[in-house]
Amino acid sequence: MKKRPTIAAALATAALLVLGGCAQPFKADVARFQQLPATQGQSFIIVADDPRLAGGLEFDQYASLVAHKLGGVGYVPSEDPAKADLIVRMNYAVDNGREKVRTTGFSSDPFYRGYGRYGYWGYPYRWGFYDPFLFGPGYQDIESYTVYTGTLNLKIDRVSDNQRLFEGKAESQSLSNKLTYLVPNLIDAMFVNFPGTSGETVKITLAPEKDRN
Repeated sequence: MKKRPTIAAALATAALLVLGGCAQPFKADVARFQQLPATQGQSFIIVADDPRLAGGLEFDQYASLVAHKLGGVGYVPSEDPAKADLIVRMNYAVDNGREKVRTTGFSSDPFYRGYGRYGYWGYPYRWGFYDPFLFGPGYQDIESYTVYTGTLNLKIDRVSDNQRLFEGKAESQSLSNKLTYLVPNLIDAMFVNFPGTSGETVKITLAPEKDRN
């Protein structure tokens, strides 16, 4: 059966598009395990935990964001990578997405039992109620959309004894699969109350980018 175009369906689609943009708050689940000592200006370098990301300009851009965040909590980028106190290993990805289906539409409103010469019998028109001239005698639209899961993994090792000091994972579901949108937001979420309580998973909500300054 051919789907009937409707105003409500158009509004629903528009709402989904808005949710995929940066005008909406960004939500992420962040899990952290850590035994970091108090910061005393320890130096660090950032490397790709996935060899496929190493050496890329995109990785370097995200690494600079992480370096800025670490600098804000007391760590110092190492001028000589061979003498760094800490190695920060970063990995990020977005999956291929999964399809979700939603149904939109209205059926006959039991409060509107008929239509007379001067309008609905006894009831004023209000947006959202059944209108047989606008929507027909009943309709149902089925819409599908894709939800993507973006992840950021961060690990910090102490160079002197190769001991793992921090493991963190930030994960978010979005209508966008663009790493340039997902990764910076995941980094921001990772560093909320960094380094966090070990073993705790928290839900982080970030204000839209334009409202963060």
